[in-house]
Amino acid sequence: MGRDVPAMVFTREDRRRYRIKMQGCLDALAQMLREERFESERPQVGLEIELNLVDDAAEPAMRNLDVLESIADPAWSTELGRFNLEINVPPRRLTAGGPDSWESEIRDALNHAEERARSVGAHLVMVGLLPTLRQEDVNEAALSDNPRYRLLNDQIFAARGEDLLIEVSGVDRLRTYADTITPEAACTSTQFHLQVSPEEFAGYWNAAQAIAGVQVALAANGPFLFGRELWHETRIPLFEQATDTRPQEIKVQGVRPRVWFGERWINSVFDLFEENLRYFPALLPLSDDEDPLETLGRGDIPELSELTLHNGTIYRWNRPVYAVAHDRPHLRVENRVLPAGPTVADTLANGAFYYGLTRALVEEDRPVWSRMSFAVAEDNLHAAARHGMDAGLYWPGAGEVPVPELVLRRLLPLAHRGLELSGMDAAWREPLLGIIEQRCVTARNGAVWQKEEVHHIEDHDHCTRHEALRRMTKTYIDYMHLNAPVHTWPVD
Repeated sequence: MGRDVPAMVFTREDRRRYRIKMQGCLDALAQMLREERFESERPQVGLEIELNLVDDAAEPAMRNLDVLESIADPAWSTELGRFNLEINVPPRRLTAGGPDSWESEIRDALNHAEERARSVGAHLVMVGLLPTLRQEDVNEAALSDNPRYRLLNDQIFAARGEDLLIEVSGVDRLRTYADTITPEAACTSTQFHLQVSPEEFAGYWNAAQAIAGVQVALAANGPFLFGRELWHETRIPLFEQATDTRPQEIKVQGVRPRVWFGERWINSVFDLFEENLRYFPALLPLSDDEDPLETLGRGDIPELSELTLHNGTIYRWNRPVYAVAHDRPHLRVENRVLPAGPTVADTLANGAFYYGLTRALVEEDRPVWSRMSFAVAEDNLHAAARHGMDAGLYWPGAGEVPVPELVLRRLLPLAHRGLELSGMDAAWREPLLGIIEQRCVTARNGAVWQKEEVHHIEDHDHCTRHEALRRMTKTYIDYMHLNAPVHTWPVD
């Protein structure tokens, strides 16, 4: 969501005004698209990383406010749970600064934050789901001390009218109920931003949707939740269920979920913002005094506050972003499917694959989304989340293909080509995409390593599952700081 909001109760008048303001924002966006007012000459990329906090024993540490105060850097902010933090890495040109500059910048920021966290008895972990998290850790007391999270929690349960059912079946089975949205805090992700022109937006969003399953299969890093071994990327079904405003009867009627893959390829960014208004009631109907059409009429750029706030409460796996920077509006695709971690090296390899592959797919004469049904793209995402590197995914012209074969034979060459078209030379491309290649050769990602390490500990030391998870997490943190890609991590 991004915006701080006050604690308050909403009236029917608030909702009526908000609906009118939302339509005004949508009309203003349409006018801006017609008049080509968007910044697109200097496109940039961006990165957000959500992290977990643990204590010296690798158990969850509910200390985010203490850690934030110690870090004292506006790039860092709270997330939903008291055991979460987020860093917003400054945007940049994709090829700016040479091959090592972005990695050095991110590592320096994380190392500084780790040093400051250590001073208050906490440590940072980049992982899709914190393995040592217990169900009792995600209660109402674990919500971050910020009015917007409690307000969002209250509005979701007011819309739903009953507790949340969370049910995931993998190696083990989890079936439980939650009376707050705090289980969503277990989901920590990496979010890649890509600024694009309005003319290119639909192509890049469609491409990102088409490869979402491949991304998740390659980077899965969340096999354990509340002590159970579930999907390779359990974060996907957990996030879908932990923010669901629909009771069962509403689901049966076909009402769209707020965590949403979508239902069709698009022709314009306008399609997505129009769907937001058409399908989703406001959770946080906060209106400001700006009239966006009047603002445009006098030659200024509107903030479209209602449109952006509403968009932030609809959790698309690839989300459209409207923002104003330096008095110029721009559009971004926010890629949200990937988990955090395991290392900065892995994170940047995932980014290189994503940025390169989407660029190459957009440049193709016959786009992949014209040869693949939208439903198949969504099926790929869930197959990848369930099975990780072992998934078979559909790709046009190849049928259902094992992930390593699909990536090595078809998609990695395209990713190289896309990065080359973006101005990235081979000396930079090859080490980054080489990490993706070796993940496929070894069939090892974060989820595979976590599972193997836990089973090794259990088999050799005959300890409890939680103790195995705790020891695995301590080892994970050690390797994370070494920044060696996860496919090289040994099982001890």
